[in-house]
Amino acid sequence: MSTDHSSQFALLGQRRFAPFFWVQFLGAGNDNLFKFAFTVLVTYQLQVGWLPPATAGLVIGALFIAPYLLFSATSGQLADKHEKGALIRLVKLLEIAIMALAGWGFWVQNVPALLACVFLMGLHSTLFGPVKFAYLPQHLSERELTGGNGMVEMGTFVAILLGQVAGGLLIAVPGVGGHYVAFACMALAIGGWLLARAVPLSPPTDPGLVINWNPFTETWRNLQLAHGNVVVFRSLLGISWMWFFGSVFLSLFPAFARDVLHGNPQVASLLLVVFSIGIGSGALLCELLSRRHVEIGLVPLGAIGMTVFALDLYFATRALPPAEVMGAWAFLAQPMHWRVLADLFLLSLFAGIYSVPMYALIQLRCPPSHRARIIAANNILNALFMIVSALLTGLLLKAGFTIPQVFLAVGLANAAVAAYVFLLVPEYLLRFLAWMLSRLVYRFRVQGDEHIPLQGAAILVCNHVSFVDAVLLMAASPRPVRFVMDHRIFAIPVLGWLFRLAKAIPIAPQKDDPATYERAFAEARRVLEEGDLLAIFPEGGITRDGSLGEFKGGVMKILATHPVPVVPLALTNLWGSFFSRAEKGRAMARPFRRGLWSRVGLSAGPALAPGDVTPQGLRTRVQALLAA
Repeated sequence: MSTDHSSQFALLGQRRFAPFFWVQFLGAGNDNLFKFAFTVLVTYQLQVGWLPPATAGLVIGALFIAPYLLFSATSGQLADKHEKGALIRLVKLLEIAIMALAGWGFWVQNVPALLACVFLMGLHSTLFGPVKFAYLPQHLSERELTGGNGMVEMGTFVAILLGQVAGGLLIAVPGVGGHYVAFACMALAIGGWLLARAVPLSPPTDPGLVINWNPFTETWRNLQLAHGNVVVFRSLLGISWMWFFGSVFLSLFPAFARDVLHGNPQVASLLLVVFSIGIGSGALLCELLSRRHVEIGLVPLGAIGMTVFALDLYFATRALPPAEVMGAWAFLAQPMHWRVLADLFLLSLFAGIYSVPMYALIQLRCPPSHRARIIAANNILNALFMIVSALLTGLLLKAGFTIPQVFLAVGLANAAVAAYVFLLVPEYLLRFLAWMLSRLVYRFRVQGDEHIPLQGAAILVCNHVSFVDAVLLMAASPRPVRFVMDHRIFAIPVLGWLFRLAKAIPIAPQKDDPATYERAFAEARRVLEEGDLLAIFPEGGITRDGSLGEFKGGVMKILATHPVPVVPLALTNLWGSFFSRAEKGRAMARPFRRGLWSRVGLSAGPALAPGDVTPQGLRTRVQALLAA
């Protein structure tokens, strides 16, 4: 697997990603071209007594989402059991067959046939979803996963936007609009199938799996399977909440444009354009902000932005004066409307920042043999949350809420949900604090982080320079780390709470507190038994003069019973900063001692085999990293 590329865009020049990307891009575009053209057809052009225009959009949306509830569990099993390239090609052949029927339906304006195609295209998307997200971690490294997911999410929303624009323009052509839509849908389906032929081999992850064809029992089993990993399951809920949040805005754009912004359908389309560009921009920003790692510290940042700009959207729109119905250009000519568009762009941008790291985390933390079924569980939850979103939005409007008040309510709900999830799974909050410290307080540069293992147990040993060394190590590691730390640091306000939240292991000198000493080693061994990372500061305390102290033998005691690789680390240029002991041994005494955004770093060396480890040898390795 080659990872030699400067950015996520370079993936578009590689066979392991480019054909797959364009297959999913054309599929998403075709879905939305077809659905939007059909919606316009039955809303404005055809008079169908049993499908009134007011409910046509709801019926089409419900038919499209129904397969996600019914068949996601089955599609997840198929994606785990079979080679994914072959599945993608079969799904694209199915799309060609569906679009052939849809083309006939548009040609003769047969509404029942087109409704059947809506359901079948929902089935097509249901089958493709688990394959799509299970494909990425088989072909992208951990460093590429965030960028790859960002590209896919950006591509999906751009395709949705282009598909809806194309569908609306083509169906509006007098007399032959339906014919043009038929040709376009068939062309996109055939194009997707041709590209799918170039998708590389993706071996099955669980070829011996016996398919359970009962969608109800398998759906329940998938949800239980996802629930087995707390962080993954809460991430599924977090993604589903994002779809709940986004669905509120997307479903209300037409009414919001008409009743609040006094705009015509062009303004509703403008809102959709701004929202889609925002999501895509946020998705692409994730790789830059995460420094090409799976950085779940971005999730709280995204949640904060979603709340702030949803609330500001309420204040920006609640007092707009009455006006004549205006088109897009007249709307843009009024400065007060730019704040509305900025709020929509930024809340969707932060939604993109919020969602991409969670998708990448799920792909990284799921067992490969169950990955597609976990993604299927995610699709089920997404569909349920979107249905609940539609129902609650309808109830709020029926109860007398204005559309800006609905935006206010969902913004406040987002804050409450985010706070609950981040306290329930503190890893998100801890990584956010580590991300803030390493980007906003310091200019933090990491070298050799490829030596920190992505899987399996290992011990990280590092020099101890400041009270925030553990936080910086959290920022550098792609995985959660458990720290063995001096028990006295837990008495420091804020930092003590933070380290307790991180489940750091307190240790005291054996002669002072033998019970705490033995308890620390027992917990450290348990961390390694569970296959996690353990970090130790073998000097036994924070340096008082900036020099590297002698390494104590605690690591040898752990290795005696749990021989695992040991990775030497060195924090550089941190001495003399606010959080280190400088002047007369005092720390945190002068906030601007070194100025803001001072440069610090972490260097990691190659892992040592347990049999090659000695305290003096480790100290020599760390000293060499400090001098490099």
